[in-house]
Formats: sequence, structure tokens, C-alpha cells
Amino acid sequence: MERNDHAKPSTKLCLAAIALLLVASCSKSRFLEGTNTTNLSEQTVFSDSTYAMSFLNNIYSDVGFSFSPTRFSENGGLDAASSEADVPRVGVAATSAGFATGSVTPATITDDAWKTCYKQIRAANQYLKHATTLPFDAYLQKRTAAEARFLRAWYYFILLKHYGGVPLVGDTIYTDQDHITASRSSFEECVNYIVAECDAAAAALPVRQQGIDYGRAGAGACLALKSRVLLYAASPLFNGENTFNTSLAGPLRTVVGYPAADANRWKLAADAAKTVLSLGTYQLHSTTTSVSGLTVPPFRAVFNLRVNNEYIFARMQSGTRDFETCWMPPTRGGDGKGAFPYQELVDAFLMKNGKMISSPESGYNPGRPYDNRDPRLESTIMHDSSLIVLYTDFIQPIMGQALKLYVDAGADAVFKRTTTGYYVNKMLKPDIAGNCIHGTERCWPLIRFAEMLLNFAEAENEFSGPTQDVYTAVTELRKRAGIDAGDDNMYGLAAGMSKDEMRAVIRNERRIELAFEEHWFWDVRRWLIAGDTENAQMHGMKVTRRNNVPPVFETFDVRKRNFRNAMYLFPIPQTEVAKSTQLLQNPYWSTTGQ
Repeated sequence: MERNDHAKPSTKLCLAAIALLLVASCSKSRFLEGTNTTNLSEQTVFSDSTYAMSFLNNIYSDVGFSFSPTRFSENGGLDAASSEADVPRVGVAATSAGFATGSVTPATITDDAWKTCYKQIRAANQYLKHATTLPFDAYLQKRTAAEARFLRAWYYFILLKHYGGVPLVGDTIYTDQDHITASRSSFEECVNYIVAECDAAAAALPVRQQGIDYGRAGAGACLALKSRVLLYAASPLFNGENTFNTSLAGPLRTVVGYPAADANRWKLAADAAKTVLSLGTYQLHSTTTSVSGLTVPPFRAVFNLRVNNEYIFARMQSGTRDFETCWMPPTRGGDGKGAFPYQELVDAFLMKNGKMISSPESGYNPGRPYDNRDPRLESTIMHDSSLIVLYTDFIQPIMGQALKLYVDAGADAVFKRTTTGYYVNKMLKPDIAGNCIHGTERCWPLIRFAEMLLNFAEAENEFSGPTQDVYTAVTELRKRAGIDAGDDNMYGLAAGMSKDEMRAVIRNERRIELAFEEHWFWDVRRWLIAGDTENAQMHGMKVTRRNNVPPVFETFDVRKRNFRNAMYLFPIPQTEVAKSTQLLQNPYWSTTGQ
């Protein structure tokens, strides 16, 4: 049999390629800066402190690839692959479009998760091989080794949520001369391995790294990743028999989840989230800021701060207009590579009194659909007449200019660029546009404190019901968002809710609080509701304006999304499955790649 690394990407991290991986190095201000090196051997790299640190920095460089809003051939990211938003370029063959139409196959699926993660897992193993002999003092040797272990766990979890159980390789560094087993480890084995690595790394790291090391993983990031892993492990898709796995047998059954359900997994998830909440290091950002004379509410402001106490782990960025370019409309320099929000997401946002728009108590007015809404709506989505920045000279911002998305309004309008009548506003800096010359120091929020509150609320509710602690976690988020407390100080929540009622509240809170942060795609799958949310007719908003006549708001059909049971997990790319009969394909995907 041909000796290929079936458990890794086909691209080997051989010694000749080490130089290509050294793309980042330490500096006084930040640790992800460019480094150009050539003709480096393994001995040279790991005997030189700068090169060795650069090698570790490169393992950080891919931590946000799955989060990227232009992940799939610049045709949106996981937002466009889900019912969160529409694909921006319908005719472009990409994984996002394949998930939208239900036409994705093992032959057409992106292989970036498989290749990127195994490439970086191998790099982490190489770093750990030399960790005790690196030219660092003992503390730095220990700390950076712990960072490498966290990063290895991070990439394994990306594999786990895409595919279920995957081959675990431990500390082994395979070469193209080795015979490599491609047998997939069970889901339980993968969860246990990732959790153990998180615990071990956390024990050797400060809770949060500071100064020139800000942005590197600390114990808080390790424990937060553990929280996320255990939440997924407790969720319906993986926790025992269900409609997805009921017909499966043999090794494949244990690869895609636990054979038997255990309610105590929710307790483990709740405890893990509570540990992070109790660290005392992280908190919800609750301070308004001023940007070019505009008062920015806390929920929006946090995404514009490179350093803040809400981000637990982030992809460090510098001087960038990445989100502005992909998400903004054409008149603001948007290039149309980011997804367009669906009406269903807009409708999920609460009213300012904390009620759903469908509630008789909400006060929702279909003729003025954006009035008196949860302030997070404006911070997340641009709609017709949203007040956003405009640049006319690429240098000076003109703040508060109304966005014209109504029918026949111009280049930005519905049916011109946006397919839904909306653009994404999440994480954009209020005075930056895609066509200005300035950038911002934002970072990509891969894990933040708000998620830990939601992780705890969900797991605690599933295990113990809607306790006071569950209510408190949800109200903390609503208070920060700007929801009115109300006479009862409940922020729109009803007293005495059942577990099912609170579950619906928490799921919707996740949907709006964490929108466009790589959660919805995975959440609807682990909740086992994707058969409903991803197999539905999706809508947009058409606004018609005429002189001296109130505007008319009409929802319209955008796309009928299609979902098959197989799509609860990514298929392993056919190019990988073809290398070995030991590498089992995920359920319901054809072994021929069709």
C-alpha cells in the first residue's frame, strides 16, 4: 500500500518547508508580525530563540481559519453555509453554496479543516519534541510548551466539530516513509484527549497573558475551550442515540458520538463554564466609547478594542479593514465576498423590552420594523436607513449617513448587491469603511466571556432546570445589550419558566448575541434541529419608498435551503478517504464522493 499520511494533510511539514512556516515572530508590541527566512534546518530553527518562537507563532496563525467570513472561496463563511445568511455569489462553486443547496459532496467539500488542522497538529508535535531543549529559560520552555499543547487541542476540536472522531496521533511526528494507521478514534476518546490537554496546559499557564505576550493562550483560554468541548459533548447530536445515528453500528457509531446518553455530561459542561466565570479575570465589556463623535454602546464597542477583558481567546489582527471590506455595501468599499443576513435572523432579535416580536406584549410595528428593537440589532445588521460611515476622499469619515437599500436606490440596494436587503454590521468599526485608507486594531473574537455565560446557562438549564443562576446569566447579557429592565427587573424574561421555555430563550439568545461568530452553523447541528432550520424557505426585506408616502416593508423569498441528514457532519474529503480503507467516511455520504 502506498505510504501516505492518511491522518494528516497530504502536504508534509518536512524540513525543507520549515522556513515557509515561520511567518510570525515576537516584537515589542505584538507577536504576530511577518518574518522572512530561508534555508533553515530543523536543528537551526530549534537552536535559535527567535526562530523557535517564530515557529510557535506560526501555529497560532491559523486559529481563526474556520471563523473567517470569507472562508469558502471568498463566498462567505459558515454563516453563508447556514441559515444565518445568504451566499453572496450564487454562481460560485464553494462549500457555502453546497450547504445552502444541499448539493455538497465528499468530492466538492473544502478540505481546509482536515489539512490545516493536521498540518498544525504536526507542527505542535514538532515544537513539543524540542520543548525541553529550546534556548529559553525554564519558565519560557514550560509556558510555550503549554501553549503548543493548547493549540494542538484547539485544532483537534475544530476537527471534532467538523467530522466527529478523528485519528489521534499523540506526540508522533510522521514522515512520508512511515506506515500510518488511519483508524478514527472514537468521539469519546477525542473529547477525553482534548479535555486532558486543556487541563494540562492550563496548569502551566497564567490565567491571561499580558504585555508583549497579550493574545497568547492563557489558562483562561484552555478552560474556555474545555467548556466548549464539554458543551458539545453533552448536546443531543452526540450524547446517545438519536435520529441521526440510530441506524449506525460498529466503529462508525462510536466515531460520531457516545453510544449511550448520560445527563451528567450537562453537569460537567455547566461546571466547566462556571470555572471560567469564576476566574475573576474576564467580564462583559460594559463601557460606552466615543468614535469620531459617535457614542458607541458596550456591545458594539468591545469588538473594536484590541485589548479588553471580554475576549478570552482571539485571532490577533493589526491595521486591518478585513471585515469592512467583505461585509460593507459597495458605496462603502465592500467587495461582496461576505454573506447577507436573512430576515429570519433579523426577526430573532428582541424588542427593547426583551420580548420577541411575535409576543403580544412586544409593541412591534411591521410598518416600522426596526424601531424600539434590541440595540444589538443595529450593531449586528445594516438595514435600509441605517446610519453608517461614508468616505468621499478615503481619508475623512462622514458619520451617520443613511444607507439606501430600498428598491432602485442605487448600487447598495436590494436586488443590486444584497440578496436579502441587509448587510452585516457585526464587529465593524463605526468610522472605518472598506474604501478608506485607515485600518483598525481589531481582533477576531474566537472565545469571549459572553459565550461562557451562555454555555453555563444552557448546560445548567438542561441539568437542573431554570435555576436563579440561569436567569442571572441571561439577564447579564440582556442588561449589557441595553434591554430595558422593566418594572420587575427581569429584562423581558418571564418568571417561573419551564426547562423547555428557558431552552428556547437561551438558544435564541445565543443566536443574536453570537451572530456571525461561527456558532449558529454548529449550534443547530449539536441541538439536532438543523433538519428544520436548514431545510426551510429563507426570506429578505424589500423596502419601497415613494415621495410623501410612508415606506412599504415586504418580506420576499430569497432561497429555499436544502438539508440532508448526512449534513449534520462534514464528509471527510474524498481525496483523504481514497488513501486508505481504514479511514471511515461519515454516515450517509457516498464512498465514491458523490
